[in-house]
Amino acid sequence: MNYNKAIIVGRVSQAPDLRSTPGGQPDATMGVATNRLWTDKSGQKHEDAEFHTVVLWGKLAELASMYLPKGALVLVEGRMETRTWEDNEGNPRKMTEIVAEEIQLGPKPAAPSRKQRSRSPPQMTYRS
Repeated sequence: MNYNKAIIVGRVSQAPDLRSTPGGQPDATMGVATNRLWTDKSGQKHEDAEFHTVVLWGKLAELASMYLPKGALVLVEGRMETRTWEDNEGNPRKMTEIVAEEIQLGPKPAAPSRKQRSRSPPQMTYRS
């Protein structure tokens, strides 16, 4: 049995960049940063950050571009996918991304401005 599932909770490190395919389907790419905190044997605290590229399609791409600014908390559930291509010099390149199947928006800001209040989504999960 094979199972390809990724679940991350982190902060948006790069706001979603909304585009459309030639066929008109919305798509977006965003960055999400996750942290790991740990204490070593000597009692020294450490923190490590990991940066993930997340690809969103359709309604998820549109919702993310409207409601997920840089710094927003988000839960992303999806699958891992690796793309391969050749760069301009003919060198093989690879990139592993999370293709989102579901996102859950984090809490609303504590004191949103009037403009933000009108765009605040309800606290819910969105699926592709």
